[in-house]
Amino acid sequence: MQSGSAMFAAAATTSESVECLIHHEMRSLPASGPRSWANSGTWINVFFLSVICRDKARLDALCEIPPSLLQASGAEFDTYVHPWMETLRSYWLGRPNLGDQLLQAAQGLAPEAAPISGPEMTTKILWPVVDLFHRFVTADHDQFNRSLANALTLHKQYWTADEGLARDARGLVAIGPLAMACLAYDAGFPIDVESEYLPKHLLKRTWVGEFTT
Repeated sequence: MQSGSAMFAAAATTSESVECLIHHEMRSLPASGPRSWANSGTWINVFFLSVICRDKARLDALCEIPPSLLQASGAEFDTYVHPWMETLRSYWLGRPNLGDQLLQAAQGLAPEAAPISGPEMTTKILWPVVDLFHRFVTADHDQFNRSLANALTLHKQYWTADEGLARDARGLVAIGPLAMACLAYDAGFPIDVESEYLPKHLLKRTWVGEFTT
């Protein structure tokens, strides 16, 4: 979360450098301007990490990043990415157009509409998170838990499909489903699902405040 937030701070700053806390130390990072890594996909991942860490200041800062900066990265994504990013931004900022953007994101995750991600990642990793968010914003407690259990099953299927994926550290925690579960938990949803992919201290925020972030 700290490193990802710092990348966007360095890309967006109008000063020569920016001070960022990374691994317990304040570090001075030179202004970078648009870079390939400061893109919409990274923005979504850092948003999820900030939600999990309950870092409201970083979420505020992320939502101030102009879309034009992300587009200037030159990174290419499937059509769902931009409306999904704007859905998350609208949720955090309390904007009224969240529903329309969420619908666009869902439509962009039809397998034939996401050739870059491919059908496996689309159906097993990307779509379940959008579905969870939909259950969250519509306050569908029962279906949220069913969708969460399904998302974790699909996560395991994807990240254990072959030996290479099984060794990939990105599969150890279900970041997207965990972020959605954190939003739901903080809103008072009863979370009935337990899994090694959902570290309980992260879900239940029992470590929040143990050190400065």
